[in-house]
Amino acid sequence: MTFEPLSSDFFGYENLLEENEKAALARIRSYLEADVRPVVNGCWERAEFPSEIIRPLGALGAYSFGWEETRPFPNSAVFRGFVALELARVDASVATFVGVQNGLVAGSIAACGSAAQRALWLPRLATGDVVGAFALTEPLSGSDSAQGLRTTATLDGDTWVLNGQKRWIGNATFSDITIVWAKDTADGAVKGFIVPTDTAGYTATKIEGKISLRSVQNADITLENVLVPEHNRLQNANSFRDTAKVLRFTRAEVSWAAVGLAIGAYEAAAAYAVERVQFGKPIGGHQLVQDLLVKSLGNITASLGMVVRVSQMLDDGTQRDEHSALAKSYTTSRMRETVSWCRELFGGNGIVLDYDIARFFADAEAIYSYEGTQEMNTLIVGRSITGLAAFV
Repeated sequence: MTFEPLSSDFFGYENLLEENEKAALARIRSYLEADVRPVVNGCWERAEFPSEIIRPLGALGAYSFGWEETRPFPNSAVFRGFVALELARVDASVATFVGVQNGLVAGSIAACGSAAQRALWLPRLATGDVVGAFALTEPLSGSDSAQGLRTTATLDGDTWVLNGQKRWIGNATFSDITIVWAKDTADGAVKGFIVPTDTAGYTATKIEGKISLRSVQNADITLENVLVPEHNRLQNANSFRDTAKVLRFTRAEVSWAAVGLAIGAYEAAAAYAVERVQFGKPIGGHQLVQDLLVKSLGNITASLGMVVRVSQMLDDGTQRDEHSALAKSYTTSRMRETVSWCRELFGGNGIVLDYDIARFFADAEAIYSYEGTQEMNTLIVGRSITGLAAFV
């Protein structure tokens, strides 16, 4: 399958990829265009997730590239970023599903699990035979999860008893396992648990009425005396610092998804600009329309440069929290600006699903907010600059 560079990759960052990485990316792109793009608007409108794509994405490696146990070939963080970009340029809900399955769930087990836990769960997550969810956020605890976590875990013999509530948990209405983060009542440390969703006392209720990422099945989770054996505790998760390890690299991939969403909106707008005729010529022939397209491409190009560098730093071991925080803060801000310009270009047609742009415009709001709000990421970087914490 021939790899064709994206026209929106104006400075050719895809040329940094190895040939086998380009081939894998081409296969993923082909599947997304042929089988995913045709169904996503309908799923978004009905607030349904296209579950039929879960295993095919697994077969393409979408959940497995990052882990030694499952990767089909050695690959770079830049390549894995481009995978996230490809998913989001077609549909941000699908990109979010993969981000949860691969980054948050498999990532938690890879970063904090024992060798036995990795061997048991990573291959099953990689194929999509097991679907995972990641439960950190709570009704009263989001940005302050490090201190404000209220879900508790109490050790009784060799069994943990979990009680509490979680909110905004993606994939949770149909997940097979959920990674639940809870505070140990004995020492106050945050610990992680692999919880099968058929465990007694575990309930997940779909959150209705969303205007963004409507296909993502977010849920409220209630834990009432949920019993979890010690062997399902993530053996290397002993404090919130371990949770933060997972969030550090998933935050970088969300930045890639933000660039992908902006590219999806830009590609839709660029195509519309040469198709839509007003005043006797395509609207792309008018200066103000070209201005919107050029500003959008500038945002995309600058953001691509940032995420490529952050991923390179992940590969060479120099990436720190403030690096991924700056990337998430900057790219999501530029994404939000870009989709607004692109929606503007469509005029009245920009508020219907027919042209994809309305979906991109709405979905940008969730990408902007999750995996660390703009404000929290700003303060992480601000602390790095000044040496002073200004979180409260």
